[in-house]
Amino acid sequence: MNSKVSGSSQLRRLALDLGPLVIFFVAFKLSNIYVATAVFMAAIVTSLAIGYMIERKISSMPAFTAILVLVFGGLTLYLQNDTFIKMKPTVLYAFFGVVLLGGLAVNRLFIKYVFAQAFALTDEGWRKLTLRWGIFAFALAVANEIIWRHFSTDVWVNFKVWGIFPLFFLFALAQTPLIQKYQVHEEEN
Repeated sequence: MNSKVSGSSQLRRLALDLGPLVIFFVAFKLSNIYVATAVFMAAIVTSLAIGYMIERKISSMPAFTAILVLVFGGLTLYLQNDTFIKMKPTVLYAFFGVVLLGGLAVNRLFIKYVFAQAFALTDEGWRKLTLRWGIFAFALAVANEIIWRHFSTDVWVNFKVWGIFPLFFLFALAQTPLIQKYQVHEEEN
C-alpha cells in the first residue's frame, strides 16, 4: 500500500472517529446536553455506516464506542439525567484499561491488533507499550470522573472534546522513543 493511500485512509478514519464528537460539541454549544446527546447518537451511527460503506467492515473499537454512546445516551435521554453520558468515557477508558492490562497479565498483547499495521515491535516492546497504554486509559477514566463530578457540564464538554484528543496525541507522541527502541526492522525479519 502506498503512503498516499495510507495517509488519506488515516485522515478519513480520523474524520469518522472525531466527526461525531465535534458535532456533539457544536450541538451542545447551540442547545443543551440532551440535544447534543441525541445528535451525538445519530452522528456516531452515521459515522459507523459511512465507515462500513467505505471499508466494508466495522472495526471493533468504533463499534464498541458506538454501543456505549447509544446505551448511555439512551439512558441520558430517557431518564433526563446527564450523569449517564458523562460516565460513558469513564466506562470506555476503564474497559480499555482492563482489556489491555488484563491481556498483559495473561500474556495477550491486544494492543498489537491496533498498531501492528503501523509498526512492528519486539515482544518486550509490545509489553511495555501495552502497559503504558493500559495505565493511560485508567488515567483518562480517573480524569473524566474528576472533571464531570467537580465541574460544570460546559467544562466537561470542553474537556471531552478539546482535552482528551490533545492528551491522546501527546501521549502517543511520547511513545516514539519506546517504539524506536523496540522496533523490528525489515532486515531483522
